[in-house]
Amino acid sequence: METDFANAVEKIVEKDPRYARAAYYFLRMGLDHTVKKVQEDKKRVVRDKAHPGNHVSGQELLEGLREFALEQYGPMAFTLLGNWGLRDSANFGDLVFNLVEANVFGKTEDDQPEDFQNGFDFHEALVEPFLPPSRRKVAPGKKAARRKRKPAEEN
Repeated sequence: METDFANAVEKIVEKDPRYARAAYYFLRMGLDHTVKKVQEDKKRVVRDKAHPGNHVSGQELLEGLREFALEQYGPMAFTLLGNWGLRDSANFGDLVFNLVEANVFGKTEDDQPEDFQNGFDFHEALVEPFLPPSRRKVAPGKKAARRKRKPAEEN
């Protein structure tokens, strides 16, 4: 199985060099992480007809990949994924559908590359959690909380 995946990735990268080999291995590990998370989710029955077997939706996979990147790489996730050619969520759709075309991943008739569009903003999801609160984006309509400075002690 491992050799088949490695061979498929080699062929894909020869045909579509936009993404590094490591991106495909990250995707595979992130998919495993996501499937495990979804199966452990007691609110959802995996054997549901809408989600046969180990299938996850594009949005579920994106959320799982975001979590997995943060868990595995912390503050380096943004830089590392960028070095592999991954700069927005649509890139994950490219990887998935390259693997589908190579018969490594399966898909349902409802799955489309567009499922990965507008999933999450890489900077917001992978950089901002590590920024000090004063440097994070503020939601529209909300003001940034300002801390009151204590007056300096006088000697």
